Amino acid sequence: MTAALPTPALERVADFEIAVAPATDLGAGPLGQRRVIPILSGTASGPLLNGRILPGGADFQLIRPGSGDGWSTADIEARYVLETDDGALIYIVNAGVRSGTEADIAQLNAGGTVDPSRLYFRTAPRFETAAPAYLWLMRHTFVATGARYPDRVVLRYFVVR
Repeated sequence: MTAALPTPALERVADFEIAVAPATDLGAGPLGQRRVIPILSGTASGPLLNGRILPGGADFQLIRPGSGDGWSTADIEARYVLETDDGALIYIVNAGVRSGTEADIAQLNAGGTVDPSRLYFRTAPRFETAAPAYLWLMRHTFVATGARYPDRVVLRYFVVR
């Protein structure tokens, strides 16, 4: 007999708006095109988490070579620190995938805007903190959906319940 397993549900944690500097393009290597995008500042606002993103983080991207089907995929991993409204510091590693047509990804990489509905942008944030009020962040799984604009990234974080 199989035990009844719970069906996961999503609960919104916060919306993040992160200001970014222009990308540094390290060039195309055997694995793809490597880019580093400095994180300048930002905010988190939501029912479970509020604060400001400290400067000094970065988004590390590897844009994989096309597979011949007209689509392009970027492996993304952003690392940054959130200072909550009550002064706690939370280290965030947010890794995932952003994909779209080769034309749409080229437009993003050139600093243009692409309608977020045309892209697949999903991540799995992880948290690290010493603040007792936020230890729950290290005990759950999270997912996020995002949008990229020329000067910022917008993300909506969810906890998987």
